Amino acid sequence: MSDAKPVNTDVLDPDIRRFVTALNEGYSRYPNFDKLPIRERRAVAEQVRAPWCAGGPRMWRSVDTRVAGLRGRIHIPFEASALGAMLYLHGGGWTMFSIDTHDRLMREYAARAGIIVVGIDYSLSPEAKFPVALNEVVEATRWLQRTGATHGIDPKRLAVGGDSAGANLALAAALKLREGGGPSLRGMLFNYGAFGPQPTLSYKLYDGPRYMLTVEEMCYFWTNYTREPADLQNPLAAPALADVRGLPAAYFCIAECDILSDGNRAMAERLTAAGVATEEHVYEGATHSFLEAMSISALADRALDAAARWLSDRLIEG
Repeated sequence: MSDAKPVNTDVLDPDIRRFVTALNEGYSRYPNFDKLPIRERRAVAEQVRAPWCAGGPRMWRSVDTRVAGLRGRIHIPFEASALGAMLYLHGGGWTMFSIDTHDRLMREYAARAGIIVVGIDYSLSPEAKFPVALNEVVEATRWLQRTGATHGIDPKRLAVGGDSAGANLALAAALKLREGGGPSLRGMLFNYGAFGPQPTLSYKLYDGPRYMLTVEEMCYFWTNYTREPADLQNPLAAPALADVRGLPAAYFCIAECDILSDGNRAMAERLTAAGVATEEHVYEGATHSFLEAMSISALADRALDAAARWLSDRLIEG
């Protein structure tokens, strides 16, 4: 991407710029971060992101448990017998992060939408390649259908969601569940998802650490996740290639200043063309991961409220 033109960073929302700068400064304390063993890199990433997970809404109950054999966490906003629920899948390029780095984001959805939010630590790459994590996500949705009632979950009111690589897993899981053998989903929530490896114009416009996610990182993540190049032609690894007819309603939160923004717009268009009820929100001045800035950003706060209203409509009403 050496032909990319310089971009004026003033296009960024000021609060989002503060967030990105703070994260970059956090990682800069580890000058050899990219050369660290993968386990150490993960530990550093957890430390750097920890301040952004603090605070936020308190739950009636938060339960750490095993979900389909995986480490899981169930956020229950208030006492109720049958609430709708979303299985939320953290991002991190299938390689980093956990239910801890995304704990506040899950609690925000639970509190704002009035639903139960469940997170899982799916197996990470490169130790676990495609389709290991995908199969775990599918089993987790089946677990919610079978046993979620013990935690106050209505098994008929389920959604999947995620950010970045987590959005990829959410869409791929919905594709597998469409073929049968799992719960019928009411919705899919996608935050700046990674749906395919094909470069687009947004790759040129928003490459570099000032926009959070770089082209080099994304290429590394795709290589890390897949077993061989042929996997990138598999619609369950790269859902941009999938037949998306018959999927549940979809919601897209798209960061304008993100290398993945064009891919998200294209996926929203494909779903709409296939007859899937699709809602799309593009946030100007936002970067990849901007929702994690909700403690300082009015833009992230508005984005969370808009998604929460959609989740309430899908999982509470009707």
